[in-house]
Amino acid sequence: MRVTTSAPAAGPVGELTARSFLSFVLLWNAVQGYGTPALHGQIVEWLGRAWGTGLRRLLLMVFRGAGKSTLVGLFCAWLLSRNPNLRILVLSADHALASKMTRTVRRIVELHPATRHLVSDADEWSADRFTVRRTAVLRDPSLLARGVGGNVTGSRCDVLICDDVEVPATADTPGRRETLRSALRELSFVLVPEGLHLYVGTPHCYDSIYAAHGAETPFLADFTRLVIPVVDGTGRSAWPERFTPEYLDALRLAAGPAQFRSQMLLVPTHAHETRLAVDALLPYDAALEVLTANGRAILRIGTERMVSVACWWDPALGRPERGDASVVAVVFRDEGDRYWLHEVAYLARSRDRPERGLDEATRLCREVIEVIRRNEVPQIEVEANGIGGFLPSILRRELAAQGLGVRVNGQHSTQPKARRILEAFDPVLAARRLHVHRSVWATPFIQEMRDWNPHTDGPDDGLDAVAGCLRLQPVPLRLTPAGLRRPAWRSVPVAKAGTDFDI
Repeated sequence: MRVTTSAPAAGPVGELTARSFLSFVLLWNAVQGYGTPALHGQIVEWLGRAWGTGLRRLLLMVFRGAGKSTLVGLFCAWLLSRNPNLRILVLSADHALASKMTRTVRRIVELHPATRHLVSDADEWSADRFTVRRTAVLRDPSLLARGVGGNVTGSRCDVLICDDVEVPATADTPGRRETLRSALRELSFVLVPEGLHLYVGTPHCYDSIYAAHGAETPFLADFTRLVIPVVDGTGRSAWPERFTPEYLDALRLAAGPAQFRSQMLLVPTHAHETRLAVDALLPYDAALEVLTANGRAILRIGTERMVSVACWWDPALGRPERGDASVVAVVFRDEGDRYWLHEVAYLARSRDRPERGLDEATRLCREVIEVIRRNEVPQIEVEANGIGGFLPSILRRELAAQGLGVRVNGQHSTQPKARRILEAFDPVLAARRLHVHRSVWATPFIQEMRDWNPHTDGPDDGLDAVAGCLRLQPVPLRLTPAGLRRPAWRSVPVAKAGTDFDI
């Protein structure tokens, strides 16, 4: 049963605008037909009490999916109901996210019984800004939305809300984290003296702006905090009606321990504490086997039927001691949604396999085709960053010359490699769903796993290729019947799996 508190009876607008923030929220939820979970009541009471007692530097850190941004939107509307002359600036990681908050607040102002009288006929009633009916003549709108990197020079505000300014795109490298801090420090010139500065978010890195640790003074050291993880120290859910133990167990497996720890438990985790556990791998010796059943060809590994496959080539040219390795990985998926890493091929260099009159790129493409043939692969993704940009066309040419209709896609990677690897491996290792063929133990891949550290430049090309496979939506297997040892090579669309942690 949802924990609710009865909404107060509606009275005159003048009376409603003087009520507490809790009363404002209860009335809104009653109008919308919602209950008010105890978790929301705790957050609402904290915000209302902080405003009433003059606290003006606040950090609200609550787990993902708790509805904190919705409550902050109600808080903005409540503040305007109390003082229509307030100027509120909402900053988020990008302009689109900030505008989402603005639209929420605008809608509340239009529909809430305590704020409908504030709706203005002014021209400023748009997606990223609006101005309510007010008595003061002010240059800035009542509420303005901006991305954290946007230009706010010349703006002034009485309330500054930084809602999810720290996300992977602003915090996944040291350089981006410093850029974010520099932009946030500039905000002291925008907020009026004694104005309210409220941060809302979850940590995305060890040295998060929200962190309370570190050798240096924490970025928000003097901010009053409300921190609510999804479970407390005894394991009790902060919102038991929605975040049940079964749901949290499934989420922990789907997101992986690192993401769950930061986004749901609100514990910034140092990258040096993150490791890829080799002992979580499940070894197997079985070979690929094509069988015919009811006139259809199926592919098995041991007793398990494979339903899809992903193949990724992380290319490199040149000498291995002076650069990256060129690696092709092949990962199958069975009917039980388990993964089978069947091959990790570290391609030979030209000095190891000299072929007269053949350029390095063509020679590598022919070696990739050998991997494709061995593993019945109907489609391959080629990381097209850097030198990989011209390889897909060469690979298509060589495949056509051999009469193979394998689809070749170029894939551009925009995330840092360490993040790609961690997000791909963390969930499947935690769930013990990654089977690995014994042959892979004879390659550098296992040592890369043991030595991997996201803050070093050690070898990780095999990890990156396998991560590419794990992050793809695998291609359904369509094999030719009657024992032909290669796929039917039908073109099947492929799409990237979502990587943003969002519930």
